[in-house]
Amino acid sequence: MHIDYKTKGVCSTWIHFDLDEEQRIHNVHFDRGCDGNLKAISKLVDGQPASQVAQILEGNICGSRNTSCADQFSIALKEALESAAAS
Repeated sequence: MHIDYKTKGVCSTWIHFDLDEEQRIHNVHFDRGCDGNLKAISKLVDGQPASQVAQILEGNICGSRNTSCADQFSIALKEALESAAAS
């Protein structure tokens, strides 16, 4: 399943990723944001279980913001998992 998630309150504007039939993450790409850090996150999470990554990244903040690109990714993952479960 391919996901395109519109972020809220962060520098990155979109997060794109795939979930395979085992709910593992692949092909993560962030539009805009801190290029090096987001490329690193993308590499680190490739092939990992979406639920585990969502739990780890949830609540991470950036500066004075109450969210971050990583936190937004956790929200996107949780929404994708809920959608997959409902299908």
